[in-house]
Amino acid sequence: MVWKQVAVAGLLAATTTHAQDSVFSAESNSSLIWGPYKPNLYFGVRPTIPKSLTTSLLWSRVEDFQSVQHNVRHTCEQHEGMQGYGWDRYDPRTGGVQTIRDTGNGIDMETNFVKFENGGWGARIKGTPREDAVPMSGGDGEVKTAVWLTVSLEGLGSVEPVVPEEADEAGLEGDVVFSGQTSDLGDFKLTVTESGAANAHPAHTHPSHVEKPLGRTFVHSLQVPEEAVWQAKAILFGSMKTTIDDYVTQFTEEKMPPPWQTYTIQNRPGQGNMHLLQKTFSGAFQFDILYTPSNADKPLSGDVTRAINRVVQSFDQKYKEVLQPSAPFNGGDHDRFSKSMFSNLIGGIGYFYGDQLIERSDDPAYLEENEGFWQETAEARSLNRATPEGPYELFTSVPSRPFFPRGFLWDEGFHLLPIVDWDPEVVMRIVSSWFGTMDEEGWIAREQILGAEARGKVPQEFQVQYPHYANPPTLFMTIEALIDSAKDEQQVKAWLKELYPLLQKNFEWYRRTQTGDMKTYDRPASFSKKEAYRWRGRSDRHILTSGLDDYPRAQPPHPGELHTDLISWMGMMARSISRVAAFIGEKEDGDRYSKIHEAIRRNIDDLHWSKEDKTYCDVTIDDYEDSVHVCHKGYISIFPFMTGMVGPDSKHLGDVLELISGEELWSWHGIRSLSQRDELYETDENYWRSPVWMNMNYLIVRELLAIATQAGPHKVQATKMYTALRRNLVDTVYESWLETGFAWEQYHPDTGKGQRTQHFTGWTSLVVKIMGMPDLAGGAGGRVRDEL
Repeated sequence: MVWKQVAVAGLLAATTTHAQDSVFSAESNSSLIWGPYKPNLYFGVRPTIPKSLTTSLLWSRVEDFQSVQHNVRHTCEQHEGMQGYGWDRYDPRTGGVQTIRDTGNGIDMETNFVKFENGGWGARIKGTPREDAVPMSGGDGEVKTAVWLTVSLEGLGSVEPVVPEEADEAGLEGDVVFSGQTSDLGDFKLTVTESGAANAHPAHTHPSHVEKPLGRTFVHSLQVPEEAVWQAKAILFGSMKTTIDDYVTQFTEEKMPPPWQTYTIQNRPGQGNMHLLQKTFSGAFQFDILYTPSNADKPLSGDVTRAINRVVQSFDQKYKEVLQPSAPFNGGDHDRFSKSMFSNLIGGIGYFYGDQLIERSDDPAYLEENEGFWQETAEARSLNRATPEGPYELFTSVPSRPFFPRGFLWDEGFHLLPIVDWDPEVVMRIVSSWFGTMDEEGWIAREQILGAEARGKVPQEFQVQYPHYANPPTLFMTIEALIDSAKDEQQVKAWLKELYPLLQKNFEWYRRTQTGDMKTYDRPASFSKKEAYRWRGRSDRHILTSGLDDYPRAQPPHPGELHTDLISWMGMMARSISRVAAFIGEKEDGDRYSKIHEAIRRNIDDLHWSKEDKTYCDVTIDDYEDSVHVCHKGYISIFPFMTGMVGPDSKHLGDVLELISGEELWSWHGIRSLSQRDELYETDENYWRSPVWMNMNYLIVRELLAIATQAGPHKVQATKMYTALRRNLVDTVYESWLETGFAWEQYHPDTGKGQRTQHFTGWTSLVVKIMGMPDLAGGAGGRVRDEL
């Protein structure tokens, strides 16, 4: 198959060749060019340009010789001695304020990022020693912190420090200015300001202080391979090792300078594509980083202060108008919590560029037609036939800055739901970006692991993407939300007209490649003999492609399986594209997709409803070649409900609500992923075999709200369930956040403790949407522990 990357007009319009076709204004485009778009770092700024200028921040406490190598912060990591970190307020149009509570280094770092009308930006880096900072032996009681900044350039162009004629080898005084140019950015300057008058620098009597006073700024310029520019920590350690070796030679190991002098980079400013800058402080400190295009004046310190104040004020005002929580969550710490959760979701948006590994083999094993297919596909994958393709670019909101700092297809649709309310244009750009990675067949890779830096966070066995494998098509859910909330209907319509052919192609790819076998076996479907679906890519214990990984499925796997969750997603997908067609005036298409949607809805009942179990179930083929249900009650059982395929008049709605509210799934902390009566509950990895997941619970509470606000026989029951579940979910995430400082990937159904991935501010941030849902209880009611 010949690879073809399908470009979408309007994708990152400010930086692509399709800018002239964009549905977005020039002002809108320019406001999103720069940002902290390296979410894998505690603080890293880059533009949405494939190869360009990047700056990043590193720091460490430097009071002993043993801990520095372990305490240098750069990439976000789990369990790295943090009491919490993330954006307190953030808007990609204007900037934000981030606080990093670094208990391991005894300091709180505040990184402010602001944008200026002249196309420039500023960052204020502020450090405040923590009251609980543990004194270190050999120190004077003041926390001593080394702060490093990287200034690097990929691609064509140049950037280098401007060295005054009077500068000497002891370091630079005053502001440090970098001058540069690229074809995309033009000429620019990057200024790192002199430390303020209130800042102090470590002093000591060792003779090394005379040769290299710590009140100076050190710059080490290097030329490194372009593919290694992102490895800032290793480059930093290399520079400091040279300093240490020189000190050993000069003073011997017995007479070394103190640690805060020893751990300094070389001062060698000059040409290069990678520049390290170091400042060393004693106590609290503050300095600014200012990027200015050549035609703009450099902002002053007061300008940065005013810009920070404006960012905070404008964010608070907009939040009150757009995402203000409803009772009983409208006040006090809930307000701070809600702002933090949303800010870390939208502050997790990053720009990624690079190649990725794809295996496009035509190996017949990938058709998965034989019994034992999972063994055949495992053998096919083991042949390692993947090749790098691309480069690709992706603008995306990541699930977790420390653990999943890359694009995930099924996560993205959930991520974008709160952002739709805040900034629909940002959502449209992200959706367009995803469809910009689609191939000519209509396939989108479920993980976007672009470039060496992204691959560095992924185990090798998970790096390769396969164009035979799907993922839940949640972007179509986002598109429905855009239509529902469109304030500028003409803009959304123009954008959807451009995107529509790609939506069609993607939809047909799912129908073609993930179809279920309706011909070989006798299936009880009276309305449609076509609409049945099966995930490809399963193993004996997992269906990673479904997103539900280890959720129990039929054993052993069989090519005649039909999957409840996938047909439900396909129903949502058909409904979404039928609405798009109607919205943009494609009536014939809309009618055709509506018929597909109706066929799927009917087949969900015909194929997947088990009268004996009173629930929806997967289907497999038994030893007698008969089609039989495989029922593991849990999220799979209520997927048709979660995707809006079970309405208020459904004959099965009562049983669905009873399952959700009964002791099998209901917990004080949300709906369990698997029934606690199931024999596989809490077994093996226990990933989707008991924990409470916020994305699934959001879909449940959303549908309960829909039932509760429509006439029907279950209105009262749904209202009670909605009120209780909404309260339980918010309280669970909120209390864990108060206790740990983090949002988590999942929550224990019995204790409510956050678990698995830390700082999981992707779909767990859907709690913001839940807090904003209407209070149907008039502010009354507490948490509900037991089944309803």
